Amino acid sequence: MADDEAKKAKQAEIERKRAEVRKRMEEASRGKKAKKGFMTPDRKKKLRLLLRKKAAEELKKEQERKAAERRRIIEERCGKICDVDNASEDDLKDVIQQYYDRMYLCESQKWDLEYEVRKRDWEIADLNSQVNDLRGKFVKPTLKKVSKYENKFAKLQKKAAEFNFRNQLKVVKKKEFTLEEEDKEPKKSEKAEWQKK
Repeated sequence: MADDEAKKAKQAEIERKRAEVRKRMEEASRGKKAKKGFMTPDRKKKLRLLLRKKAAEELKKEQERKAAERRRIIEERCGKICDVDNASEDDLKDVIQQYYDRMYLCESQKWDLEYEVRKRDWEIADLNSQVNDLRGKFVKPTLKKVSKYENKFAKLQKKAAEFNFRNQLKVVKKKEFTLEEEDKEPKKSEKAEWQKK
């Protein structure tokens, strides 16, 4: 019996130790879950909403800043709007003269800038050609599509025409197959082409 009691005590000790280990493991897993669960879905939703609001505010501020900059540049370039409804004739003449002078200045500046752009384009093209000359690379011209067989046939026909001796030879009648009547006719004193030369 003492043996049974010792076994039971040993078994109880093992169970107690297992329970302690289980308890420690559960506490550790709870701690890990608490650390991982800081960003709950509700918190994520609120954070996204705040980020969207902040981005919308920044976008609105940027648009206002750009609009103010645009208005400032337009006023700088065009000048302030003149009140022509309540102006006298002399004031209108002054305003028109100011606008005319401004337009004349702008057109002359535009002409100068266009000339500079054309000049620089020409210089860039010249420098590019010099660089290509130094490198030894040249722009390949666009080639026309030509059938290679047509050229070969034309060359063959020329050669065939050169070697076609039958066209160059004079037709000669042989007496073997002629009738006796033809033999009796007086011969004409004709010379062949090769004899004339």
